[in-house]
Amino acid sequence: MKFTLSWLKDHLQTDAGIDEIVERMTMIGLEVESVENAGEKLKAFTVARVISAAKHPNADKLQVCQVETKLGTLEIVCGAPNARAGLVTAFAPIGTYIPGSGITLEAKPVRGVVSNGMLCSGAELELDTDADGILELDPELKVGTPLADALNLNDPVIDFEVTPNRPDWLGVWGIARDLAAAGVGKLITKPVLPVPGRYASPIKVATENRDACPAFAGRYIRGVKNVPSPAWLQQRLRALGMKPRNALVDITNYISLDRCRPLHVYDAAKLKGTVRARLGREGESFKALDDNVYEIGPEMCVIADDRAVLGLGGVMGGVETGCSDETTDVLVESAYFDPTRTHETGRATGIISDAQYRFARGVDPDFMVPGIELATRMILDFCGGEPSEVMVAGEPIAPPKPVIFDPDRVRSLAGIDVKPTRVRAVLKSLGFETSAEGESKKLIVEPPSWRRDIDGPADLVEEVARIEGFDKMPMADPPRAQGYRAPPASVGESRARVGRRAAAALGYNEALTWSFMPRAHARAFGGGSDDLVLANPIAAELDCMRPSSLPNLLAAAQANANRGFDDARLFEAGPVYRGDAADAQERTIAAVWRARPPRHWRAAPQPDIFDVKRDVLMVLEAIGAPVASLQTSGDTPAWWRPGRSGALRLGNKTLAVFGEIHPRTLAALDVEAPALAFEIFVDALPAPRAKAGRAKPPLEKLDLMPLSRDFAFVVDDAVSAADVVRAALGADKALISDVALFDVYRGERMQPGKKSLAIEVTLQPRDKTLTDGDIEAVSAKIVSGVMKATGGTLRG
Repeated sequence: MKFTLSWLKDHLQTDAGIDEIVERMTMIGLEVESVENAGEKLKAFTVARVISAAKHPNADKLQVCQVETKLGTLEIVCGAPNARAGLVTAFAPIGTYIPGSGITLEAKPVRGVVSNGMLCSGAELELDTDADGILELDPELKVGTPLADALNLNDPVIDFEVTPNRPDWLGVWGIARDLAAAGVGKLITKPVLPVPGRYASPIKVATENRDACPAFAGRYIRGVKNVPSPAWLQQRLRALGMKPRNALVDITNYISLDRCRPLHVYDAAKLKGTVRARLGREGESFKALDDNVYEIGPEMCVIADDRAVLGLGGVMGGVETGCSDETTDVLVESAYFDPTRTHETGRATGIISDAQYRFARGVDPDFMVPGIELATRMILDFCGGEPSEVMVAGEPIAPPKPVIFDPDRVRSLAGIDVKPTRVRAVLKSLGFETSAEGESKKLIVEPPSWRRDIDGPADLVEEVARIEGFDKMPMADPPRAQGYRAPPASVGESRARVGRRAAAALGYNEALTWSFMPRAHARAFGGGSDDLVLANPIAAELDCMRPSSLPNLLAAAQANANRGFDDARLFEAGPVYRGDAADAQERTIAAVWRARPPRHWRAAPQPDIFDVKRDVLMVLEAIGAPVASLQTSGDTPAWWRPGRSGALRLGNKTLAVFGEIHPRTLAALDVEAPALAFEIFVDALPAPRAKAGRAKPPLEKLDLMPLSRDFAFVVDDAVSAADVVRAALGADKALISDVALFDVYRGERMQPGKKSLAIEVTLQPRDKTLTDGDIEAVSAKIVSGVMKATGGTLRG
């Protein structure tokens, strides 16, 4: 939500500056995101007057102008068709940055004539104007006047985040009311006076479905002249990024922003019969004001006449009945649409208009008729015309229920001592009505029609606390029952915590991504079933629970790459979802690595599957997995690249998968290949064994030097190196401390279907120096164990 300081002061009498207002807004819950002053970028621009304009000697479409500026009379070359003697316009001196074109002015010849500055158009100044040529300003302006002052642009624009439960903040009036309650100023109350109708409307309104549209008001105004809106109104809309259209459209936009009351104006000459709110019908469609054609569903609320659908109720009107410069008779609509249905219609159609944004949160139903009266007064003032009587079909929804409230709850819940009289004063300033409940000190509090989020005493405590100031709340821990002890972390929680530390130690950065994703991404990773599709997603594209953290991590890595960080290493420890059953949630640790080493003669080699295998084994070891007992398999799901991925198994359980993501899968996610990844299924790890005594054995002091021996075995091509290493390690667990593969050979010396695997075996004597006989005995055990396990032979 955006508004300007001057607009706020239409409703708030205050001497407070912009800094004080922003700080107070933040303290009462209005989270300010930015404050911008459009005049700042126009500091260098001033008002100038063209003295003369002569044809350029070397160009047919250029003129050489003598211009009176604050720097004196300057010669400026101009190509605008409207440059003429006596014109007052915008001037930029040499050295000025032009925001619309992105250039900085320099004194250089233009077809042989040096231009000593620039006369500017609205587009070059990034001002919303449809005029051709340079700006044409008020002839009465004094030369040298700052352009921002001349255009009334020195008005700060405040942008803040509106929480879903406070639709009244979507109007400047609502913001002013809360600031006045917080002591920033005095609320300026301007009652909306009814405009008497002079005849019965020739077009009637109706509502056929009270659930979709409880109340529908309309008013016919004949004899209007749809002229441009006044300059002050156009300027306010431009300041908020809206383009002025004409008086009728601008009035509805203004009231929506000022009072959070969306309206719609129809060209009455284009209507046929009664205008009614009803549910849509299969096969219906209409062309909206955004020039798109939308199909109507049976659950959507539409506005229709006897001929066709005119628009989606509370969302967007149609092109066919829109107002133009030729419009003379209009029907003004002011209705209350069901917030839930409006929200669902916006989601189904993808339309997030200003009206939909407000109706989906719930506008003030009691301002339906005052809103049409306010619009009538402005239309008569700007466009003339003669109004009919106001028509109302249906009835507004019931007011919010009263709340029984004890003022002492402010102290017990918020920890702030506020006198009961002050509590009542705060609530009254926010629009609440209070009265005593019999002889007790409790109050009967009636929320205003625009505060349907008030559901109980805690909500009223929050209102008092935020106006008094959250900074006054004492810092204290909540009380705990005597003997309370925090529950210990589960095995899975402890493993996830240790795994996070291990992944971070390996150079991965932790990421927190959504627990949901686009259904197409979920399907690419084996998910996307109907039972995991969300009924009410937070965003249209985030409509499915994630079957894996990898898609979101890959998207995050690609987003980093798009911003210049091409070597992202990200991990996440969190849940994934295999179904909607209670036990279908699984804890995982996932990581991705878009390995892109810098182009340099000393750069490290391109990381591959073995680098990510090393990382996954180190994380598994850190969280207590029996790494030495794991078997490596090439049988991986379809989203992993065959031949460049593997699974780590313990018996029939898969503990982790690692390797390259399949290029086809990456293409579905719009992620550049290649990408390395691993995913650990924490809940699949066996439960840790209970350990008696010390958690870790003492460090063993070894006085004897280790020694190593090399072996090469010829095995079938299908035999994995891990099988050879495991068999060698098991030959003598007391003496063999490590086995490492250091060579794989396939070549002309090998028979077809065979390969040579060379390993280095490290022997660590503990109580005596090994003799040649001891070493030969261990070597024999190694050869025998490997040959038995793999069917291979010792290479000669």
